[in-house]
Amino acid sequence: MRTILTLIATLLCLPALAQEGVEQPPVPQSRPAGLEDVAPVEAIRPAWTIVDRSAGLLVPMPRQRPGEAPETAAVPAVEEEASPEAETPDAPKPAPDAHIAAPEVPVPPRVYQVACPAVLQGKVEARMLPPVADGQCGAQSPLEVSAVLANGRMVPLSGGITTDCGMATALPEWVAAVDSYLMGRENTQIAELIVGTSYMCRRVNSASEGNLSFHAFADALDVTGFRLEDGRTITVEGDWAEAQSAGGRLLRYAHGAACSHFTTVLGPEANAQHHDHFHVDLGCHGKICTARLCE
Repeated sequence: MRTILTLIATLLCLPALAQEGVEQPPVPQSRPAGLEDVAPVEAIRPAWTIVDRSAGLLVPMPRQRPGEAPETAAVPAVEEEASPEAETPDAPKPAPDAHIAAPEVPVPPRVYQVACPAVLQGKVEARMLPPVADGQCGAQSPLEVSAVLANGRMVPLSGGITTDCGMATALPEWVAAVDSYLMGRENTQIAELIVGTSYMCRRVNSASEGNLSFHAFADALDVTGFRLEDGRTITVEGDWAEAQSAGGRLLRYAHGAACSHFTTVLGPEANAQHHDHFHVDLGCHGKICTARLCE
């Protein structure tokens, strides 16, 4: 009986012995006095600047480098207007700010010229000319063209023409078409393209009033005929009238082919002013500049 009572007393004492060997968690320390004066978390966040007040868009300011003074608030302070009493007539004036630039001296507009693809691709022999400015007439990037590529060879012009890149691009394709016609029908080729007026500051049909001609913008060319490798010379003035002759057929083919490469083509049947030449240009016709005038 005594043994049983001893065992029961031992079992009742085990929980107390187990708790004595376990480390109890520390009790939280009391908050130090004066902690209420520490700035809240929001106060140590990076400064913000308002970029768009209407939209309320905020952008964080960059962090300061080590050793530098903290950044001031992004919103600039409003300068107070000095009172009249604070100003004295003998007070030195502040030096001007270094960022204020001196008055600019007027500079003439810069000339922009770009390389013409027809020149870069070898479709024409040409050289760049200085800009032409003659009152309302002129050309920003004129070229002096002396020959055009047609069916693998350079066809010379009877004289250098002053024109623009657009005309320099369209001219070789037209000459090549006429040259192909001669090779297929006459077994000859163009030896030289006979040209007349290119750039000229004048009105349409050289009239005393009215619109400026496209010659005034280096965007037009007058062609008077062709010299052929078989020795013949075909001219608009001398051969257009004989429509069924070899020269007449060549000129009519050249006129029709020009209508596919230029937006304006005028010949002897357009008016008396064009009785001796073809006028070709790249003028704008129609509301969206897609119409063609072929006469």
